[in-house]
Amino acid sequence: MKRNILEAAKVIRSKNAGPYELTFDIIFKNKEFFEMFKSQQLINRQQMAGILKINESDVLNLVWFSPANAVKITIKRPMPSGAPGETDIYGAQQHAPLLAIEF
Repeated sequence: MKRNILEAAKVIRSKNAGPYELTFDIIFKNKEFFEMFKSQQLINRQQMAGILKINESDVLNLVWFSPANAVKITIKRPMPSGAPGETDIYGAQQHAPLLAIEF
């Protein structure tokens, strides 16, 4: 039976990483969940591209950070922050698709 990421993560957020990039943080509830997701590659570039509906080449970085039990995913921003027609200048409302991750 599939489980939802919210069982494993205490924080899922997005924010600007400059005007041309967005970063997503997933901070796990404990070391066990962190290690499980990392060792089984339950979060990876191909999956992030699919979830976010972007090209895999637009997933710029995926970094596992053990001291915080976290993974940081940085993507190319579809539109520069503050550009005409851009609706989330801070990038703080872009993480919702990650809430659908199952494991």
